[in-house]
Amino acid sequence: MFGLGGQELLLILFVILIFFGPSKLPDLARGLGRGMREFKKAQADIENEFHKAVESADAKEKTVDPLMAKHSGGDAVSEKS
Repeated sequence: MFGLGGQELLLILFVILIFFGPSKLPDLARGLGRGMREFKKAQADIENEFHKAVESADAKEKTVDPLMAKHSGGDAVSEKS
């Protein structure tokens, strides 16, 4: 976990406890949890949008342009020499 050992984590928690006090610690942890949850949700949304964009680009490449099919004599692929 970020290259921190047990002693470093205990020291950090102790400093946080001194600064915020025991009454604010649950609120602080709750807010941190909400922030992490929102971050993960935003990350998943961005990944989904990226995958949708890639899939729609792939689908556009596979579709045949009707005008090209008319002009090439019915073949979707025109031959170039």
